[in-house]
Amino acid sequence: MAHDFNNLLTVIKGHSDILLERLGAENPLQASGRQIVKAADRAASLTRQLLAFCRMQMLQPKVIDLNALVSEMCKLLRRLVREDIAFTFQAGESLGRIKADPGQIEQVIINLTVNACDAMPTGGTLTIETRNVTVDEKRARARPPLQAGQYVFVAVTDTGHGMDAETKARIFEPFFTTKEQGKGTGLGLATVYGVVKQSGGCIWVNSEPGKGARFEVYLPRVEGRAEPDRPHAIPTAAKHSSETVLIAEDEEEVRGLAHDFLKAAGYKVLIAKDGTEALAIAEGLGEPIQALVTDVVMPNMRGTELARRLKDRCAELKIVYMSGYLEFNRSSGDFLEEGFFLQKPFSRDTLVQKVAQALRNEPEFTKTPM
Repeated sequence: MAHDFNNLLTVIKGHSDILLERLGAENPLQASGRQIVKAADRAASLTRQLLAFCRMQMLQPKVIDLNALVSEMCKLLRRLVREDIAFTFQAGESLGRIKADPGQIEQVIINLTVNACDAMPTGGTLTIETRNVTVDEKRARARPPLQAGQYVFVAVTDTGHGMDAETKARIFEPFFTTKEQGKGTGLGLATVYGVVKQSGGCIWVNSEPGKGARFEVYLPRVEGRAEPDRPHAIPTAAKHSSETVLIAEDEEEVRGLAHDFLKAAGYKVLIAKDGTEALAIAEGLGEPIQALVTDVVMPNMRGTELARRLKDRCAELKIVYMSGYLEFNRSSGDFLEEGFFLQKPFSRDTLVQKVAQALRNEPEFTKTPM
């Protein structure tokens, strides 16, 4: 289901890019078009949350300024917080950097915020704070499984009804909820726990009945400058004249969209609805194909098998895998030793850039030695 949903989001994002370009920068409908793109990005983030819970999501870590990330989220967070709840954000000074998937960290903060609001049905105070923390052995022992070291810390504190020891011991269990039937999925805090753990961090909870709750997230501090998010600008695609790209994608709308994007960038583009058809096209072409852009999961033949067969015929072929999820990790042996991965949903910009990166022979990942 998540794979199908990401295909739909690819179509929404792709056609939004086309509309924004054709409207022109001064058109008053530009703002509405950009809202569509933002909504699609948010939907993609929610999909990543579900996939992270299922351990099927490919994380995309980058160096993050956590203060900047939370500050940018404050407008959204205030919409989530009811009027009878006082909300404050206390940004730590000279905050260090972390390395994590920004969308996943956003989801952690959203889930903890929603959880805090639900714990205050008659109102209260919600505080998010960040700061640098040096964890010594004593503090680490008090917050297992936290290890001593340098961390960036984000805490979400509420003045709600709190919880007893039995509830606190189970809150991160999948599908565990204290809410009445139909009011909670039991996935929110389980997802928070999974994301924090996958990010190399630790989460600790302090709560007593009637005394609110405090969720502390510790993420390892790293060196380096924060990597800025790219604005939602319509790029000018570089023009190419000689490269031939073969697209193998079983979803017709995604296949057509990818064809249009790459053709507009100047490539010669061939399309196939599955691996069998892609092999037939390659065999009958009579000239080499420079790049294969293939969905990973397709009927009749997986994209990884298609890539392997075409690579056997042409060692110089560049491979770009695309998928809404990963059913296996990169060390499983399914991927070729050199390849590129394009996460669905993708935009025109990311597709064109990924193909150009492949053709420039800049390896993105290699198979881990077994």
